[in-house]
Amino acid sequence: MTAIEFQSVTKVYRGKRVVDSHSFIVEAGERVVLFGPSGCGKSTILFLIAGLVTPDAGEIRLNGGVVSTAGKIHVGPQLRGVAMVFQDLALWPHMNVAENIGFGLSARRVPIAERKRRIADMANLVGLDDYLDARPGELSGGQQQRVALARALALEPRILLMDEPLSNLDAALNRRLRAEILRLHAEFAFTLLFVTHSRDEAHDIGQRTIELGCDTPGSSTSCDGDRTDVL
Repeated sequence: MTAIEFQSVTKVYRGKRVVDSHSFIVEAGERVVLFGPSGCGKSTILFLIAGLVTPDAGEIRLNGGVVSTAGKIHVGPQLRGVAMVFQDLALWPHMNVAENIGFGLSARRVPIAERKRRIADMANLVGLDDYLDARPGELSGGQQQRVALARALALEPRILLMDEPLSNLDAALNRRLRAEILRLHAEFAFTLLFVTHSRDEAHDIGQRTIELGCDTPGSSTSCDGDRTDVL
């Protein structure tokens, strides 16, 4: 089953085509990396899939259903079965770990008992059982990253979007969290679309890599033998 269909999608900011008639497909349960330098539209593609940005042209389908077309969002972000880990993590500094993990559940009005269960399960999963009362400023960078992962996974997403989540970590912690992401993917079988400009991260995390070039619009083309598509 196809999880993400990105069909001839264009997004223009201030007269510049940040995403220029791009097309690609991600199968359900696949781990795909969007790779390329800054300014090539990687993050914008995630925002389009999440429903945070409206396309100017083209069509986006998730799990077989149309969610966005030119100038229109048909399915809101909260109804897409998508969760996102932002580059800056976007943790609420005034909330403790439990409140951050449960934030999306509260927004979706998940019953309190179920919310508490999921928060406890996710904290246990990422090894933060002893930090539920701590605030983000009291945590290490790696622990903050785990809170962001737990918050996303608490929503039980079918599709997980990650926008350069490891870019600010030292090399050793970066490698450990790559392994953690692979472990969580194996356990939950979500579809993963992971943005990075690091070839090491792309190699370790992606079953397939989609490489974006700043000056090359159009559909993805398979490059046989190196599991890389080029946009």
